[in-house]
Amino acid sequence: MPKTHRCAGTGDGVGPDGRVTIELWHGQNDNGRKVIEALIGDFQRSHPDIVVDTSGGALADGLLEKVMTALASGSHPDIAYIFGADLPSVARSPQVVDMTDEVHSWSVPWTDYWQPARDAVTVNGRVRAVPAVVDTLAVVCNKSLFDQAGLELPEPGWTWSSFLATAKKLTDPAAGVFGTGWPGAGDEDTVWRLWPLVWNLGGEIIDSDGTGIGFRQVGARALGVVRQLASDRSVYIDPKTGSEQMYQVFDAGRMGMLLTGPWQLPDIRESGVDYHVVPMPTFDGRPVTISGPDAWTLFDNGPARVRAARTFVRWLTRPAQDVRWDVGAGSLPLSKDAENLKEWQDNSAQSEGLSVFVDALASARVRPAHPAYPQVSQAVGTAIVSMLLGRSAPAQAMAACADEADAALIIPR
Repeated sequence: MPKTHRCAGTGDGVGPDGRVTIELWHGQNDNGRKVIEALIGDFQRSHPDIVVDTSGGALADGLLEKVMTALASGSHPDIAYIFGADLPSVARSPQVVDMTDEVHSWSVPWTDYWQPARDAVTVNGRVRAVPAVVDTLAVVCNKSLFDQAGLELPEPGWTWSSFLATAKKLTDPAAGVFGTGWPGAGDEDTVWRLWPLVWNLGGEIIDSDGTGIGFRQVGARALGVVRQLASDRSVYIDPKTGSEQMYQVFDAGRMGMLLTGPWQLPDIRESGVDYHVVPMPTFDGRPVTISGPDAWTLFDNGPARVRAARTFVRWLTRPAQDVRWDVGAGSLPLSKDAENLKEWQDNSAQSEGLSVFVDALASARVRPAHPAYPQVSQAVGTAIVSMLLGRSAPAQAMAACADEADAALIIPR
């Protein structure tokens, strides 16, 4: 990769040789970093007039703070990897490039991209970024532990009542085996697993006018599922951010069921756990899950660099490149066109259960594009932790959560 100076926010990016340099903060490490840098190398060979500089930025978990600081100082990159839940806050900056007209001019029709991927990058009816990754939640089961407990593997359409009963039967304190796990740090990883329950019960995260929560009536029942897991002592509670301990317990063969996404399958396969993937349970048989797409967000550093950045993300999200990124980084295809490519079909055939995550995209929803969502999430995270630790009853926790979340939503933003 050509070595370039850092250029974010300075000049028009056009060098003496006529090449345009853009800065990308991709936030990736390990396999994701290897794949994105290989893709960048291919892009630069086919687009010799554009140089992509990846020397700045930070890992994805720390990118939001760095991007917001850079926007305040005028030293922002041209492209940054932004978590989907953070996009509404970032998109309030006038430096964020509107991509609405751009995506509708792509060779792959915008409507061929999965609905969750499109919804996640749309803020107030405008496309404010382009999809980077898309995923879904499902349940991965340890087949050996099911056999040892004399249990049949669950099938699509199973219920949360069945999930609770199965987790209890799988739990074996003497052997150090847990029925399931739940992140207990109170962060977004704790929270987003609850939203499919809320939606399945007919609730919304934020009500239609955006001034209050939409799960006040059903939240206690959803929280009750978490409370029951704790009461049954069938849940491993991971107190640290990132949920690495929870995943390690599953990979060690000491957890029967894991609510997770496709990104975890490579580690599970490497661990040697014999597994089975099934869609999320429901209350009424209607399938619903959550998707947490992340986005490539473009920032204005002058016309030449905006054009170059648009060219890069247009190339990167085409099916051929998208599949390379998906296979290497543990994501799902952004579009039906990418899913239909032989490279993805071969990958899916070799990856037990991967198709379940893809099929779940048809019933997946995303978190609302609202700038107060982080405050709502924080309130819900506190309520979930109180369930996991047995500190309050579901109705009591829901009442406190609703008051805190509603207070955040009435603040003009």
